[in-house]
Amino acid sequence: MASAKKKPAAMDAIAMLIADHKKVQKAFKDFEKLKEGNNKRAKQDIVRQTCADLTVHTRIEEEIFYPAARKAIKDGDLMDEATVEHAGAKDLIAQLESMQPGDDLYDAKFTVLGESINHHVKEEQNEMFPKVRKTKLDLVALGEQMAQRKAELESKVDGADVAKRGLTTSRSRASAAP
Repeated sequence: MASAKKKPAAMDAIAMLIADHKKVQKAFKDFEKLKEGNNKRAKQDIVRQTCADLTVHTRIEEEIFYPAARKAIKDGDLMDEATVEHAGAKDLIAQLESMQPGDDLYDAKFTVLGESINHHVKEEQNEMFPKVRKTKLDLVALGEQMAQRKAELESKVDGADVAKRGLTTSRSRASAAP
């Protein structure tokens, strides 16, 4: 009889989102350290991985977390602002995905994306998340739903990257961060 895999402890939705925030914030700091150097490959790796991570993160927020939060906290202005901030980030991500290190404004666009994300993270963590925590929303169940969707999206992003760049499906770099 095959041994059953032990199911990992469920993470609540907000803890999952905060872990994602920390991961991308570290990537933006790592990029800053590379800006003065000429390591284009390292810059490109950080930008590609961060754009992929942000794409997945915004999708799970928009598809699962935001609708639940909007209903629970009834603060349409806060939720609308978050949605608009996502649109701005998506626009910069699309631009960056069509660029290469060394292109005009490449570093500037990634830096501005980081500044925008840091502002967005601060609002979510200081305003939205505390309001959501005060509700009766089942954050563990929501976290499980988000984790499942995140895994689906990450496998699609990896597949697209593999097709685009001819890479193997190794997730070691992506899974190294929390």
